[in-house]
Amino acid sequence: MLQDKKNELDSEKQKKILTRLVKELSEAKPEFYYKSTPEIAVLLKDQIEAGKSLNSEERHLMQRLSLRDIEVILSLH
Repeated sequence: MLQDKKNELDSEKQKKILTRLVKELSEAKPEFYYKSTPEIAVLLKDQIEAGKSLNSEERHLMQRLSLRDIEVILSLH
């Protein structure tokens, strides 16, 4: 039960971090709005792997996500 709560909390944190990263990318790249979800997921994954604008805790949390995980989270918004 406690593990379920932690997983839910981690998922919520991941969603918030992805939302923030999407906002940062869209501000830096105006053409970002017209990209497909898979293209956005690749850009986000690259940004996560580079560690840009993420602290160590956030980076650790986000590195667990696969490209497909990112696409799914993006499609839910």
